[in-house]
Amino acid sequence: MSKQSPVIIAGAGPSGCVLALSLAKQGIPVQLLEKCDSLPIDLRASTFHPPSLEMIADLDETVIGKMLERGLHADRYQYRDRSTGEVATFDMAMIADETRFPFRLQLEQYELTHFICEALADYPCAEVRFGCELVDYTQQDTGVTAVVRTASGEERLTGSYIVGAEGARSVVRKRSEIGYMGFTYDEKFLVVSTSFPFEQVFEDFSYVNYVSDPDEWCVILRTDKLWRVLVPVFPASEEEEAYYLSDDFVQSRLQRLHARDEDYDVHHRSIYAVNQRVAETYHLGRALLVGDACHINNPLGGMGMNGGLHDAFNLADKLQRVILEGADADAAFSLYDRQRRELAVQFVQRHTIENKKLMEARDPDVQRKRQQMLMDTAADPERARAFLLERSMINCVRDSLVVQ
Repeated sequence: MSKQSPVIIAGAGPSGCVLALSLAKQGIPVQLLEKCDSLPIDLRASTFHPPSLEMIADLDETVIGKMLERGLHADRYQYRDRSTGEVATFDMAMIADETRFPFRLQLEQYELTHFICEALADYPCAEVRFGCELVDYTQQDTGVTAVVRTASGEERLTGSYIVGAEGARSVVRKRSEIGYMGFTYDEKFLVVSTSFPFEQVFEDFSYVNYVSDPDEWCVILRTDKLWRVLVPVFPASEEEEAYYLSDDFVQSRLQRLHARDEDYDVHHRSIYAVNQRVAETYHLGRALLVGDACHINNPLGGMGMNGGLHDAFNLADKLQRVILEGADADAAFSLYDRQRRELAVQFVQRHTIENKKLMEARDPDVQRKRQQMLMDTAADPERARAFLLERSMINCVRDSLVVQ
């Protein structure tokens, strides 16, 4: 193993895992820390956009092969008006000349992290430590010292750089005193999964559906295993949150989608807060941020995890230049910040906020105009193509790479 001190990555989510594998493939020592005793299996992101699939394919043929085999290929998605039954369908075959993967891959994000951790086992320069939680760190001129909590007590790890990939409550970001600007929505999102075959009861139903309704909008999408339904809720107390998670409430919302004589089978249910925030900077000295540690947004459009993956690939390139080629660190990481943070503000935040406003419109006239706009766009090949290039994140990735 190289005498180079490892890059310490806190958090074995999608962005942390992708960054770790990207560095390991270049022979750069890396320590990937995960506070849980094993990789979490829960309801989180489940949509991989075309640029993410292209990046993963270029990174590792085995990983992308496993993903494509297990995931669901959603080659179209729909915006539905529940009150009128009108549907705007966007066919991703229209951008087949722009990407190797003209579809959304519906796959739980934990599948990717499992595939990558399996791949990391083949690299002597990579170490994955479970049950190892970052609690503090300090910087020196030539490296960093991470303080971690394990079952046997606290340890100190020495590294060259430290990367916060541990989510919205990032210790790296907080200890660096980097601001996290933005806001939290009043409502929370309830996510429920069921094996009920919605595609058999709704005509021409796609695997990804954004459903507007003046009373209660929702998102209905298929993952590789189950159908997932997302609805907004407004719990004002722990008691109300418990009610929203109850069988009575969950069943009532599923029955609103499609009434049936028996209960739906419910495999998972969870409620989470919804934020729109971006860090003031993505780097400070030898501390770097990726994924939810530096930007979070509502999930409408599936841009959060994908944006984090794009962060990781971009940062891997900058770290390689600095560590292996001797590039100026401040210049490289400042470029990373310009390419990724400004994009998060200008594109991801703007689009996800707009998506939510359109979905939740309660004025029937506003909703009617929104649906008509989407249907007109889907029916016009030129406008539909532009819409798909934008919403699949192809344009924003390309735009970010020209920033210098």
